[in-house]
Amino acid sequence: DSSLWRSAHKNRINMAFKGEDHLDSLPLPVQRMHLIQVDSVQRWMEDLKLMTDCECMCILQSKPISVEKDEQNELILSSQYGTCDNLQLLLKRAWIISTELTRIAQKLEKNRWQRVHSMTVRVNCHVRSMINEYNTFTRNSSEEMHQFEKLLIDKCSEFTAFTERCVQTEDEEILKSMKSCINETLTTVAQYFGQLIELVLTHEAQNLLRQIELSDSVYITESAISSLLSLTEEGAHLCRIIAKEGGVVALFKVCRQDCFRCLYPQTLRTLASICCVEEGMHQLEKVDGILCLADILTDNTHSEATHAEAAAVIAQITSPHLTFTQHLSSFLENMEEIVTALVKLCQEASSGEVFLLASAALANITFFDTMACEILLQLNAMKILLAACSDKHIVDTPYSRDQVVTILANMSVLDQCASEIIRGNGVQLLMEMLFEKSSSGNSAEVAACERVQQKSAVTLARLSRDPEVADAAIKLSCIPRLIKLCRSPAERNNSDSVLVACLAALRRLAVMSPDGLEDSDFQQLVKPRLVDSFLLCTNMEESFV
Repeated sequence: DSSLWRSAHKNRINMAFKGEDHLDSLPLPVQRMHLIQVDSVQRWMEDLKLMTDCECMCILQSKPISVEKDEQNELILSSQYGTCDNLQLLLKRAWIISTELTRIAQKLEKNRWQRVHSMTVRVNCHVRSMINEYNTFTRNSSEEMHQFEKLLIDKCSEFTAFTERCVQTEDEEILKSMKSCINETLTTVAQYFGQLIELVLTHEAQNLLRQIELSDSVYITESAISSLLSLTEEGAHLCRIIAKEGGVVALFKVCRQDCFRCLYPQTLRTLASICCVEEGMHQLEKVDGILCLADILTDNTHSEATHAEAAAVIAQITSPHLTFTQHLSSFLENMEEIVTALVKLCQEASSGEVFLLASAALANITFFDTMACEILLQLNAMKILLAACSDKHIVDTPYSRDQVVTILANMSVLDQCASEIIRGNGVQLLMEMLFEKSSSGNSAEVAACERVQQKSAVTLARLSRDPEVADAAIKLSCIPRLIKLCRSPAERNNSDSVLVACLAALRRLAVMSPDGLEDSDFQQLVKPRLVDSFLLCTNMEESFV
């Protein structure tokens, strides 16, 4: 089902394809946990259960109902929630506490003592509820964790007592003297809370990885990997924890066992998430992960889904915007095999999602070594990519066209590329890409459309050094379209990068066909220095056109 596949890949694709060039500008490493943005009423409905639990805990003075050990085990086993659900509940509770602590600091700055006290009571209850909930479903928490639980509960009680005293006094001097103590206590609560959450998440990651490493059961391994994947989706900080605990090593071990072949897609998807952080890349290098990925991509007995997920990992680890590149030396050793397999995957892709993953990996690879472009030329990749663009079921989004035009732009530095473009009707495709527009208005899609316009203009500028390409572009009325993009900010969504690329392409084509421009266009867009034309176009009003 295409919609299910698209949903499963959405977050991971965004993660792999972000950046200022051909990648979406989306958030990278965030230290604190986050929740997917949802409608405010829906969020309130979801939080309602937690809030009512919190009130119940107040009434019971945060004391759990005692049960015998045997009864407790039965309760855990009969629970309707699995490990993944329990972790999600824990993360949500932690997010609420983190948000409340931030709000308390804001109210404290404004000396709103009644609000500070009521929020402190609420945090106190949430902390106790979180600890009780966690201790209900975990069976082997460490002594260190219990110590931090006690420290946090004691400090929360102290915090509540402080704020209660503030509410009961109206003496400004006393309140002023107590404010520094409250600030210090708040900082300590936040510190203990952060350390406890770090211990809990590390403990849970260790448990999941232990299951993956020791179990021969496909069911148990699949469940553990699923829980691990849900943790990676909570942000880069959790990916670092998993990587430090040996997550990459354990997952590649799964990918090297034939008995777990049915789990390869899910395992590779989890690896792609973990490898967004430097610690994950270090682990990948240590276990020869790139060699393993090459073996999977070149093994024709694997399913298309497995090949697509392997391509997603390649797309992640070859992002041109990564600041850590120590893994690239081993990648170069296997590059020809990987590129060949990715081109084949593009050619045989049965859906737009598979093509997107494979083409994104190729696009990234072309950034860091010109040899990749030469290999692509030898494999007739340009013909395959241009043919794919004519199939609207395969290249069906601006994101896919962004990957294709990125590859074309990087290949266009090769002299042999021009003849391939002509033979594949590539100039016509580049002309069409100059008209790329977002159908949804979504900010990520709009940014992708801008990149498509920019890179198609860059590719035209580079290829137009060949008279045959320049002549084809002029016959297809590229010059009027480039002028329109320069003069009309709305056509390029006010993008400066698109403007610069169009000015460069226009100047290259003007050399080949000076008669194609009116005198005013030549005087304003071609004759001046590029920076002067740029400033002129950026200051133009829409009504000027």
